[in-house]
Amino acid sequence: MKLSIFSRILLSSVAFALPSNIAAASSAAAPAAYGKVKYAGVNVAGFDFGCLTDGSQNISKALPPVKALGGPDEAAQMQHFVKNDNMNIFRLPVGWQYLVKNKLGGTLDSGNFAKYDQLVQACLATGASCIIDVHNYVQWNGEIIGQRSGPTNDQFPHDVDINKWAATVQLVVTAIREAGATTQIILLPGNNYTSAGNFISNGSGPALLKVTNPDGSTTNLVFDVHKYLDSDSSGTHTECTTDNVSDAFQPLATWLRTNKRMALNSETGGGNVASCQKYLCTQIAFVNANSDVYRGYVGWSAASFDPTYVLAETLTGSGSNMQDTSLVKACLAR
Repeated sequence: MKLSIFSRILLSSVAFALPSNIAAASSAAAPAAYGKVKYAGVNVAGFDFGCLTDGSQNISKALPPVKALGGPDEAAQMQHFVKNDNMNIFRLPVGWQYLVKNKLGGTLDSGNFAKYDQLVQACLATGASCIIDVHNYVQWNGEIIGQRSGPTNDQFPHDVDINKWAATVQLVVTAIREAGATTQIILLPGNNYTSAGNFISNGSGPALLKVTNPDGSTTNLVFDVHKYLDSDSSGTHTECTTDNVSDAFQPLATWLRTNKRMALNSETGGGNVASCQKYLCTQIAFVNANSDVYRGYVGWSAASFDPTYVLAETLTGSGSNMQDTSLVKACLAR
């Protein structure tokens, strides 16, 4: 489902850090050798179950995608995606309430954090990169982080004051870097569910351009954008109606080149139907052809979702008989 939340951290399988030569900046013009983004993968949902768009979560509804915790064997599924589909990135959404066991401003709950870490470690064991995603829509129980009467920045969007949100993101980036995560990519999300379609016009891009690392650089600060392909861009309908090229990814690519920045599409997808195979494949082809400004794409979603879920990318079968959904096979696999 579409969402917006605070800066996400991208971890690799080696020392929790991406190679130091990966940078957020790009050349002003597309390079001669392009045609394939660096990252392709799927979301691994379950720890975020029970989260609503007001930032609340019923943590009893979380369904960890970890076999040892009674969920699906997502370790085996991620291995399949890497081996059979040449994927190399997984986004691991989790609820804020789940991590702190409903105690705003409290420390991480050791028990729940350890459960989530099982998924993180299983992801890292595949050799893929892993996105840590706190999936709370920039809110805690209806109150926006750092705005109105909401949680303070220290306690730690959709429809937020984008300039105030950029200031919050700056604090997060600084804290992450000063904590020692100096080479990881940090994904910077914007307003209106961080939609690629209006990332520029709603002010998200211009506001987030000002966010820097403590040394003033923008190395490994990548814009986080989402875009679904159904009639209202909500990701709630089976059928797809657009490829998002002319009204979203093309103008955004031009803007990114102008500003020497990069973006990653961390949520996209559709039903396992012919219309979505047509349009999503076209969208991904465009993103691949503009790999000088797009780092990759991540489909929504596999793991704890029942295969009947409208946007299911959950594998069926087990062991060596695991099978991709038709949409994954047609568009997301490489």
